[in-house]
Amino acid sequence: MIKTYLKNKLPREFYKKDVLTIAKNILGKLLVKIDKENQIVCKIVEVEAYDGIDDEASHSFKGMTNRNKVMFGRAGFLYVYFTYGIHFCANVVTGEEGTGAAVLLRALEPIIGWDVLAMNRYKRKVISEKDKIGLTNGPGKICQALDINRKDNGIDLTEDNIFIANVKNENISVCQSTRIGIKKSVDLPWRFYIKHNPYVSKK
Repeated sequence: MIKTYLKNKLPREFYKKDVLTIAKNILGKLLVKIDKENQIVCKIVEVEAYDGIDDEASHSFKGMTNRNKVMFGRAGFLYVYFTYGIHFCANVVTGEEGTGAAVLLRALEPIIGWDVLAMNRYKRKVISEKDKIGLTNGPGKICQALDINRKDNGIDLTEDNIFIANVKNENISVCQSTRIGIKKSVDLPWRFYIKHNPYVSKK
């Protein structure tokens, strides 16, 4: 099964489009993480777009810093940042180099690796149905469950450790709304999610 995901890994060209196009097109695709001991596969069900040009809520709006420099690099890399002193958040860099645009992963639906996700989030393998929904229905939860942190900042998503795989014949209904938990550029409708998916962080 993992060989199939590797075969269907998204190429660099996929990520070079504008951030809103990527935000819509990445929904329904699979985020895959492989290491020596574990294999995790989750469907991407909710995202937010951030653009360094017109978006005051974006980390890149005021220009490049040591913290956000991955956002200004090549498309198809993972930008991971630490926020509120407790959470890591994972973003997919998009567009042309120097643009400073990225798609925040807001919610995932677990497919493979439930026990690993549960141990990372709750320190136990046996969890309730409510706990299952709470595994990856938020950006901080995603990084905790998948053990994504500073070490993963700048990872190339076209390589074999963390990547996104295409899904054939996946018909989804996409909803659009304003983003969550920001204080600037609040009117931009740049949040996208799969309609009726139980893992979406906020309906």
